[in-house]
Amino acid sequence: MDKKELAKRAIEEGEGIFRLAPVWVSRSFCRPGKRIKLHPDDYYALGADRGGIDERWLSSTTWAENGPKTSPDEGMSYIVVDREGKERLLLKDAVELLGAEVVGEHIWNKYGCWPMFSKFFDNAGPLPHHIHHREEHARRTGAAGKPEMYFFPSQLNNHAGEFPFTFFGFRPETTKQEVLDALKNFARGDNKILDLSTAYKLVLDTGYDVPPGVMHAPGSLCTYEPQFASDVYAMYQSVLMNGQVLEEDLLWKNCPEDKRGDYEYLLDVIDWELNTDPEFHRHHFMKPFPVSSEEEMKRRGYRAEWICYKCKTVCAKRLTVFPGQSVVIVDHAPYGMIALQGNGTFGKWRLETPQMIRYGGLTNDEFFVTQSAAERGVRITNTSDCEDIVILKHFSENPDLPQQILK
Repeated sequence: MDKKELAKRAIEEGEGIFRLAPVWVSRSFCRPGKRIKLHPDDYYALGADRGGIDERWLSSTTWAENGPKTSPDEGMSYIVVDREGKERLLLKDAVELLGAEVVGEHIWNKYGCWPMFSKFFDNAGPLPHHIHHREEHARRTGAAGKPEMYFFPSQLNNHAGEFPFTFFGFRPETTKQEVLDALKNFARGDNKILDLSTAYKLVLDTGYDVPPGVMHAPGSLCTYEPQFASDVYAMYQSVLMNGQVLEEDLLWKNCPEDKRGDYEYLLDVIDWELNTDPEFHRHHFMKPFPVSSEEEMKRRGYRAEWICYKCKTVCAKRLTVFPGQSVVIVDHAPYGMIALQGNGTFGKWRLETPQMIRYGGLTNDEFFVTQSAAERGVRITNTSDCEDIVILKHFSENPDLPQQILK
């Protein structure tokens, strides 16, 4: 059976819903926080030289750029066509072969792909102060700019890690010369770029909007991160709080060859206005926002909330289905989803939130919902008499996103 026939079969048998296999990604500069349910023996399944697995990518058609040992499909989601997992197909291939049948006319005509993915990133300590390039800079290396958003789910944070604070941007009085000096000192030891920034304590079940061009050093809470389909970044901090030293190549990652060594170019990548905004917290912090009347939703057996909503190209919802309830949820855009809690059914599929996952093993906690299935509505049944089902849903552009909460 060729790929197109397999993709059509997956749509037909899943009634417009794809079951996805877990995708694990390691980062050489990170230490796993061990909260993403991977078996303790499997965190270095890719080899010690690749670093520990600290990320699970969700509904991804994006290749993870992890150096010369990166596999051709690293970071990419596979559709599990049969229940045993013997027949699989990249989500990327299904989108490319079936186009609007999967992602809808609007997204297909505008992007010609599935233009986002989400992930859990789970680090024992803080990440370096780094940046994702704006479109004008990313395009120079054949990539796309990368807006992203954070949400800190209670279900994946039984402990807060070593440093549950995130640095964003720079203090308003910071000068460009101070940042330029820090960049030039990258290879001389600790360049002390965090001395110019402000840290914010992370609060469970809230999040932040992180536009491209904004410096950020994420803290140690396990984080759900919807983002545009790009893996561009550069690390501007040379030594972490625990003394870990970063390779200088990471400073020049996704930098055009003719700009390597040009520190002024690195400075230009920074959106200065956003980074020195004295009201950064007010402009970028996000609390859950109910999708409709809370009383009406409760009467129907569920609660739906916008959790990531300050970006026009990527957004996310949290859906809670109460014990013993069966509900039909309609959306007007395709989406990926991941279950955080509970068991039951999702469309025709069994829904199970795993306690532990082996590397290479299958789960029943992650699905992709095509445009037509989302518009028909997905029936979700909670078979427990005492525990909620909690689902996170990640979208690209969504016409239901209220304009007033984008501000």
